[in-house]
Amino acid sequence: MSLEELLPSKHAKSHVYPILIRTALAISTLLVGLSVPFFGLVMALIGSLLTMLVTLILPCVCFLRILKGKTSCFQATVCVLIITIGTVSAVIGSYSALSNIIQSMS
Repeated sequence: MSLEELLPSKHAKSHVYPILIRTALAISTLLVGLSVPFFGLVMALIGSLLTMLVTLILPCVCFLRILKGKTSCFQATVCVLIITIGTVSAVIGSYSALSNIIQSMS
């Protein structure tokens, strides 16, 4: 979308340029995925770290920080439980991805 927004206004209404941009991005992603060894495993490592961080850990931490002292004991307990589950899941996923990367290298 950010590349499409860079188009001049006279080309912005045309559907050809966005299709060409999206096709070029898809082909470049395919080429990177095929040319970089262990691309899938590296993406699994990044995904296991960032997905847990963004979807489970950070929302609960922000909720607790914003409403510091205003949350009930139940809310705080649930948030801490979710943070713990997210952290454990991130560690297990990262360990699994790293072990797969190490096995593929040897």
